Amino acid sequence: MTRAARELPRMIEPGAFLGLLGGGQLGRMFTMAAQSMGYRVMVLDPGADSPAGSVADAHVQADYLDAQGLRTLASHCAAVTTEFENVPAESLRFLSEHCRVSPAADSVAVAQDRIREKQFLASAGLEVAPYKVIESAGDLAEGVAHLLPGILKRSRLGYDGKGQIRAEHADQLGGAFAHLGGEPCVLERRLALALELSCVVARGLDGRTIAWPVAENEHASGILDVSIVPARVPPGLAAAARDAALAVAERLDYRGVLCVEFFVLDDGRLLANEIAPRPHNSGHYTIDACVTSQFEQQARALCGMPLGDTALHGPAVMVNVLGDLWACGEPRWEHVLRIPRAKLHLYGKREARPGRKMGHYTVLADSVEEALRAALDAREALRNDAAVAL
Repeated sequence: MTRAARELPRMIEPGAFLGLLGGGQLGRMFTMAAQSMGYRVMVLDPGADSPAGSVADAHVQADYLDAQGLRTLASHCAAVTTEFENVPAESLRFLSEHCRVSPAADSVAVAQDRIREKQFLASAGLEVAPYKVIESAGDLAEGVAHLLPGILKRSRLGYDGKGQIRAEHADQLGGAFAHLGGEPCVLERRLALALELSCVVARGLDGRTIAWPVAENEHASGILDVSIVPARVPPGLAAAARDAALAVAERLDYRGVLCVEFFVLDDGRLLANEIAPRPHNSGHYTIDACVTSQFEQQARALCGMPLGDTALHGPAVMVNVLGDLWACGEPRWEHVLRIPRAKLHLYGKREARPGRKMGHYTVLADSVEEALRAALDAREALRNDAAVAL
């Protein structure tokens, strides 16, 4: 056995408990993937009835900073991971003193704060949109004209378009800053975008990195609507996005699965937008369209197992299913399931609300165009049904 092999963390064998901070749909899909590999999962989440908690082997109902809840997780689990980036870093640090934690608190902390995130991406050599750090109202007094029209984004706790306000003129910024609570923000220039891309990558405990095919993403009201794989971009652009995402994982010394989102400008330039230190909505297609899903890979990386192949079985389109479709009651899923190569995933959420992610479906086909046509036809039929109630 080589010295390098001896120094690698031990592999956690199936049968062990894996801990999960967070009870949402990402945690649900991780739990199911880990269970299919023979692991047991203990979820810590404050909700009494969560998507992940309802399928886990054990559910600790506690706040993420609850000392007793964290001790329970640490005493039962060989390793712990997270399904969302805003888990308190101190919780991860406490757990790391008792068991394996992946990703590490220091890696997650970068993505928890837009200011640190922007600075990290720029320091890594990735181009980002022009921006200015806004820590007080006084920072809006000068040096912002070149960033308008822009978007004021709260530095912490923003996702799916939340914590963001668009501003066309300088006189709108003060009110926007106050509306965001006067907390530190980033003012980012709004750019003419050709499209948006994302790349999900994994890095194992041994330092090996691997990427899935780049996804082309379309958003509606700040929420991911459709992901198209492979992205309809030149091979060189897709390779640049993949290489940049892998470089982010390396530079962060990251262990686990993460996603890097990109803007493609009208002039073809690639700009890094955000880092998600977890599996990502745009990577849900990997469950049905790839040899190894992002969730199985998360379990593999956490347990020190070899990473799996990320090859694509064929073109795929993923569509998010939001609570708006429940306007007339349970949607008629035959619109999706009549497509022979469609896969439906519902997250077990009891209450459907407009804009709430309730599930997704993925359509596979022999070409991107065929998959996209079938996926959008099904979405239109579902929306037409829901519109009857309006």
